Amino acid sequence: MNIQTIIKQSIKRLELEGKLLTPDFYAEAFCKEAAKAGYNVEDCTKLDKFKLMLNKDLQEELKKYHTKTISEFSHFLISKLNRTIPSHCSNLLESQIQFTKRVLQTIEVLHNKEASELSIKCFDLLSREPSPAEIDQYRQLWVNFLTTYDDTFLQNLKPLGDVDSKDLKKTIENLNIQNLPIGKSETFELSKVASLLVASLVPSIASDVNEKIADISQKIQKDPSLLESSTIENDIKSAIFLRIALDKQSVKEMIESIDGVLDKLSLRLIEMIESSDSSTVEIQKIKKELESYNESSSSSTNFAHAHKKLYTIAIALEENTQALTKDLKKHSSEVGILSKKIEHLEQELARAREESKEDFLTKLFNKRALEEFMNIKEAEFERYEKNFTVVFFDLDHFKAVNDTYGHDAGDAVLVAFSKILKKDARNVDIVGRYGGEEFVAILSETDTDGGIVFAQKIRNKVKNARFMYKSNRIELSVSAGVSERKIHASLQSTMKAADEALYKAKDNGRDRVESK
Repeated sequence: MNIQTIIKQSIKRLELEGKLLTPDFYAEAFCKEAAKAGYNVEDCTKLDKFKLMLNKDLQEELKKYHTKTISEFSHFLISKLNRTIPSHCSNLLESQIQFTKRVLQTIEVLHNKEASELSIKCFDLLSREPSPAEIDQYRQLWVNFLTTYDDTFLQNLKPLGDVDSKDLKKTIENLNIQNLPIGKSETFELSKVASLLVASLVPSIASDVNEKIADISQKIQKDPSLLESSTIENDIKSAIFLRIALDKQSVKEMIESIDGVLDKLSLRLIEMIESSDSSTVEIQKIKKELESYNESSSSSTNFAHAHKKLYTIAIALEENTQALTKDLKKHSSEVGILSKKIEHLEQELARAREESKEDFLTKLFNKRALEEFMNIKEAEFERYEKNFTVVFFDLDHFKAVNDTYGHDAGDAVLVAFSKILKKDARNVDIVGRYGGEEFVAILSETDTDGGIVFAQKIRNKVKNARFMYKSNRIELSVSAGVSERKIHASLQSTMKAADEALYKAKDNGRDRVESK
């Protein structure tokens, strides 16, 4: 068996399996026939070689997709690449955001040595590239700290009023300073209360102290007896509100600062992932923006380590992207060869279709064959005056069938109609698919009346037929135009008259036969 025989057997296999003659189906059928004939074709084993180059996890995942062609294999790899990089970046970013916000929340509510030491360790962690597991470990340390945090020292204020450990502002407001006992033997002296009150007025997060707060603190430190005066109470309340406002504003600016950097980095990462050759350039832009942002931002003193960490991520992404680009370029030549082979097969398929006289779907004569037969019939008419009639058929509302049930259903309807047409045609008649949902019948030794009878017969059978597709019945009708050669000046005018009669049938409501 030679290669030509294998090609013919491959095409025959596609016909028996009811598959279209596409490059993928043809390649699959060719490889099966070649293996059956004992031919070892390198192109047929290349896919298996590529599969063996994958690691075991990818090989197991690939089995689920039942890839049979290089094209399907390429789609799997592209899909895998598109999912892998964004997933890594998004996971790392999500961990970074949650970790940073946890640090900010902790700084906002805690003010002691243990919290400060843990913060320093975390900032040291941010100066290098931690794994998600390390980030989660330190986040758990903060959770443990919050769980074991002891605020019983606030109970020392109980003699002065109710203590709310969750609301420092409310605790200060409830202090009964006017009834504070004066005397050396008393537990609390005004000087101690004054020191504690001044300390509480210092913003815990904001870097600057407001002048109004500084003035009140200085007055109380110089003269603690002012705490006995009712006039100072409103000033203290105002200072407390101002201190809280300063901390809130500072926290807001810090969060906006970090969120701004993270938003910029996220947008850049998305643009980088969606691009290809420009990925390295995009990541370099991220690095420059982070450098300039670190220098100009007013909150850079508090979050220098966070910026440094984001800058480290950008460097790592650049290295990974460069490695990926290098690997893709390494295999680009193989992809190019495969593309050329596919293009060559498509060209061969197009040439084969042009040379063929049979419609690949309905197995009737195609437009090229019909035109050749019409020329033969025209020659017989001119020489022997053998009359013939041309009938144009067009399936009504065929586009709606495709839109409602899908193109596979449309193909099934075309095949079913072609069988009706072929069955009712005589041996001397010629029927074929002229294009799309349009069919032509050339009826030998037949006049207009005979053509109308034939067309009506086909129309009635189509109307009464049960076109089924996947348990769905498809209602179908057909319109026809009839024209006799003898009453027209030429073959072209006969064809034109049949076409005009068909459109007349369409305009008059479809599901009818017209002649001209």
